[in-house]
Amino acid sequence: MEIVGSYRARIQTESVSTLPLYRSAPSLEVRLEDFELYAMDRLRVLKIISDGLSRGKKPDEMEKLVDNLWKDNMRHPDSSEVINKDIISHFVLRLVYCRTEDLRKWFLSMETALFRYRFRLVSSEAQRALMANFDLPCKAVSSAEFENLSDKLKEVARSIAPNAKSTPTADAIFYKVPFEEVPELIAGRRVYIHKGYAYVAMNQVVSLLVTQFRSILSKALILTNRKWTSTIREQEKDRLTPIVEALCTSYLGPDYSQPKEFGEISVKDLDQISKNSFPLCMRHLFDKLREDHHLKHGGRMQLGLFLKGVGLKLEDALAFWKAEFSQKVGAERFDKEYAYSIRHNYGREGKRTDYTPYSCQKIISLTPGVGDHHGCPYRHFSDENLRAALDRMGVGSRAVEDVMDKVRNRHYQLACTLTFEAVHNSQCDAGINHPNQYFSDSQKILQSKQYCGIKSGNLAALETVMPVVLSEVREAWELVVCNHWYSHGNVETSASGSSKRARTPGNGVQVPSCLVDGCTADLSKCRDYHRRHKVCELHSKTPIVTIRGQEQRFCQQCSR
Repeated sequence: MEIVGSYRARIQTESVSTLPLYRSAPSLEVRLEDFELYAMDRLRVLKIISDGLSRGKKPDEMEKLVDNLWKDNMRHPDSSEVINKDIISHFVLRLVYCRTEDLRKWFLSMETALFRYRFRLVSSEAQRALMANFDLPCKAVSSAEFENLSDKLKEVARSIAPNAKSTPTADAIFYKVPFEEVPELIAGRRVYIHKGYAYVAMNQVVSLLVTQFRSILSKALILTNRKWTSTIREQEKDRLTPIVEALCTSYLGPDYSQPKEFGEISVKDLDQISKNSFPLCMRHLFDKLREDHHLKHGGRMQLGLFLKGVGLKLEDALAFWKAEFSQKVGAERFDKEYAYSIRHNYGREGKRTDYTPYSCQKIISLTPGVGDHHGCPYRHFSDENLRAALDRMGVGSRAVEDVMDKVRNRHYQLACTLTFEAVHNSQCDAGINHPNQYFSDSQKILQSKQYCGIKSGNLAALETVMPVVLSEVREAWELVVCNHWYSHGNVETSASGSSKRARTPGNGVQVPSCLVDGCTADLSKCRDYHRRHKVCELHSKTPIVTIRGQEQRFCQQCSR
């Protein structure tokens, strides 16, 4: 396979099955941009398969998942190029994942799983054609032999599917193979064994092919590694090697370099949203910064770019970091030694590069040293520290055990996904692949709950997360738990999150003032009023107030 700048030969699709076996690299030329893009599309498929398997999805669920993934990611505008993309992407990733034992193990497992479900999705004719391409140690069971063993075969079929409406008939296709070729079926007691042979039904043949496919690919990865280390890496050091070495840690999701959904946040919002919507890696850094008033370079980069991605403006970022660091190193030293790197991250210094927040892959790959707090807690924390951190996030004991199980199996992103689901009591089918995705998904859930609470009239459980962007006028109701009034009129929330004047029913008179009896504070001019309860800054800090002749109390949660 030769990499060129423009032209690429086309594989004759008539001679290639729709499910290739990838026995040898094709003789074709590949454009450099296709080399990387095709590999990233396939890698996206493999990573979602990995997540599905780690979640324990059932075979029929995985089959449907793979079908959709393949259609969404491996299509091509030119239908005749689909097979090219399939073959090219496999061999590029084979090059990427041949380099270490861990990489080979992951790639081998995921490609085998992909082959298994793609095989099950093709027609019976295509399946038999694929079988012919393998040198399988099996032969079809004759009708006479089937009749002699029919009772045993039917018994096995009933044990596998006791609710099945039919059992094997003389028309059914069976193969007999040496029993050592199908360890998966034997382990599951899904075949009849007689005189050293396992009798495999046509719908079970995939297990035999998967064993063969895995064996072939395993040997090929070893050979590819030898070629890579001996010649390819050095020969392609200026062109392909950087791409190959970066692909296995590439982030394949949305761009979070700029906030797109929730607009800007201010420094005063950070403490609240860090508790509600920061993933553990960022919450740990944020808490350590508040505690020590300092972070080393790795921590500043990881947290700083994350905050940039969630909407903290450069001016606010400088004020935030200066307020913390000046307590430890002084304001003058901060301006001299640290402010430049913050402006640099925002593309205002140096090369003017607009740096993007770190993805989960990037964070997991980091290796924090002594005194560092960056990296992935699920990978780098001790069991005791991780359990304590999860407890502080409000993760229940049962969910903690599920998270720890994923950590022990080195499924760090899935552990973070389970944490997200436990904290928000909501499914996250896509999995967590980026800290800013965690934040974005969290805000969507919290704001959805807030909207539902407003519509239902129960605002008791609501939290002030970020200034919520609402475009329409919504009904407001009594606050049940803390016995506070919001307003019986309509409250319109502006895009900045501050509430506009409420209109009382019937008279259309605007009421811009605090709702506390006797208080005339204009909320539109208050710097920091209680958005949730419509009281001014002074009364928001008062435990007991009177509104419309009734004594009202702030619950502890709402007191400030």
